[in-house]
Amino acid sequence: MDKEKLIAQIMSDYEKDGEPITREEAEEVAEMEIKANASRHYEQSAKERKPTTRERKLDTEKVEIIKKICDFLLTNGEDTAIIVNEQKEIQFREFSITLTKHRKGKIK
Repeated sequence: MDKEKLIAQIMSDYEKDGEPITREEAEEVAEMEIKANASRHYEQSAKERKPTTRERKLDTEKVEIIKKICDFLLTNGEDTAIIVNEQKEIQFREFSITLTKHRKGKIK
Protein backbone atom coordinates (compact mmCIF):
# COMPACT_ATOMS: atom_id res chain seq x y z
CA MET A 1 0.00 0.00 0.00
CA ASP A 2 1.38 3.40 -0.92
CA LYS A 3 1.72 6.23 1.54
CA GLU A 4 -1.21 8.37 0.26
CA LYS A 5 -3.70 5.51 0.49
CA LEU A 6 -2.45 4.66 3.96
CA ILE A 7 -2.84 8.28 5.10
CA ALA A 8 -6.40 8.39 3.74
CA GLN A 9 -7.23 5.09 5.47
CA ILE A 10 -5.80 6.29 8.79
CA MET A 11 -7.75 9.54 8.60
CA SER A 12 -11.00 7.69 7.83
CA ASP A 13 -10.38 5.18 10.64
CA TYR A 14 -9.84 7.98 13.15
CA GLU A 15 -12.99 9.78 11.95
CA LYS A 16 -15.04 6.59 12.36
CA ASP A 17 -13.81 6.36 15.95
CA GLY A 18 -14.90 9.95 16.55
CA GLU A 19 -11.37 11.30 16.90
CA PRO A 20 -10.50 13.61 14.00
CA ILE A 21 -6.83 13.69 13.07
CA THR A 22 -4.83 16.24 11.07
CA ARG A 23 -3.03 15.32 7.88
CA GLU A 24 0.38 15.87 9.52
CA GLU A 25 -0.49 13.48 12.36
CA ALA A 26 -1.81 10.93 9.85
CA GLU A 27 1.46 11.20 7.88
CA GLU A 28 3.46 10.51 11.05
CA VAL A 29 1.33 7.47 11.88
CA ALA A 30 1.64 6.23 8.28
CA GLU A 31 5.43 6.60 8.33
CA MET A 32 5.62 4.68 11.62
CA GLU A 33 3.48 1.87 10.18
CA ILE A 34 5.58 1.68 7.02
CA LYS A 35 8.78 1.49 9.08
CA ALA A 36 7.24 -1.15 11.38
CA ASN A 37 6.20 -3.31 8.43
CA ALA A 38 9.61 -2.92 6.79
CA SER A 39 11.39 -4.13 9.92
CA ARG A 40 9.33 -7.34 10.02
CA HIS A 41 10.82 -8.67 6.80
CA TYR A 42 13.02 -11.69 7.50
CA GLU A 43 15.02 -13.72 5.04
CA GLN A 44 16.22 -17.24 5.45
CA SER A 45 19.87 -17.91 4.89
CA ALA A 46 20.72 -19.59 1.60
CA LYS A 47 22.98 -22.24 3.12
CA GLU A 48 21.67 -24.84 5.52
CA ARG A 49 23.03 -25.15 9.03
CA LYS A 50 24.66 -28.38 10.01
CA PRO A 51 23.42 -29.79 13.29
CA THR A 52 26.12 -29.53 15.91
CA THR A 53 26.99 -32.56 17.97
CA ARG A 54 27.99 -31.83 21.50
CA GLU A 55 30.64 -34.05 23.01
CA ARG A 56 29.82 -35.15 26.52
CA LYS A 57 32.38 -35.97 29.15
CA LEU A 58 32.44 -39.56 30.35
CA ASP A 59 31.39 -39.72 33.99
CA THR A 60 33.48 -42.60 35.32
CA GLU A 61 31.52 -42.75 38.58
CA LYS A 62 28.24 -43.34 36.73
CA VAL A 63 29.86 -45.95 34.48
CA GLU A 64 31.12 -47.88 37.52
CA ILE A 65 27.71 -47.78 39.22
CA ILE A 66 25.92 -49.01 36.08
CA LYS A 67 28.41 -51.87 35.69
CA LYS A 68 27.99 -52.89 39.35
CA ILE A 69 24.19 -52.90 39.07
CA CYS A 70 24.31 -54.93 35.86
CA ASP A 71 26.77 -57.42 37.39
CA PHE A 72 24.51 -57.73 40.46
CA LEU A 73 21.49 -58.47 38.25
CA LEU A 74 23.40 -61.04 36.18
CA THR A 75 24.70 -62.87 39.26
CA ASN A 76 21.22 -62.95 40.82
CA GLY A 77 19.37 -64.67 37.99
CA GLU A 78 18.55 -61.85 35.56
CA ASP A 79 20.15 -63.27 32.41
CA THR A 80 18.50 -60.66 30.17
CA ALA A 81 20.18 -57.65 31.84
CA ILE A 82 21.98 -55.46 29.30
CA ILE A 83 23.57 -52.02 29.49
CA VAL A 84 21.74 -49.78 27.00
CA ASN A 85 23.74 -46.63 27.76
CA GLU A 86 26.94 -47.03 29.77
CA GLN A 87 26.28 -43.83 31.74
CA LYS A 88 22.53 -44.04 32.08
CA GLU A 89 20.39 -47.13 31.53
CA ILE A 90 20.10 -50.88 32.11
CA GLN A 91 17.28 -53.02 30.69
CA PHE A 92 16.11 -56.45 31.80
CA ARG A 93 12.89 -58.30 30.98
CA GLU A 94 10.24 -55.56 30.64
CA PHE A 95 11.98 -53.25 33.13
CA SER A 96 14.66 -50.59 32.89
CA ILE A 97 16.78 -48.78 35.45
CA THR A 98 17.85 -45.21 34.73
CA LEU A 99 20.63 -43.56 36.73
CA THR A 100 20.38 -39.81 37.34
CA LYS A 101 23.06 -37.67 38.94
CA HIS A 102 21.61 -34.66 40.74
CA ARG A 103 23.40 -31.33 40.85
CA LYS A 104 23.98 -29.48 44.08
CA GLY A 105 21.49 -26.68 44.73
CA LYS A 106 22.49 -23.04 44.84
CA ILE A 107 23.14 -21.59 48.28
CA LYS A 108 21.15 -18.42 48.93
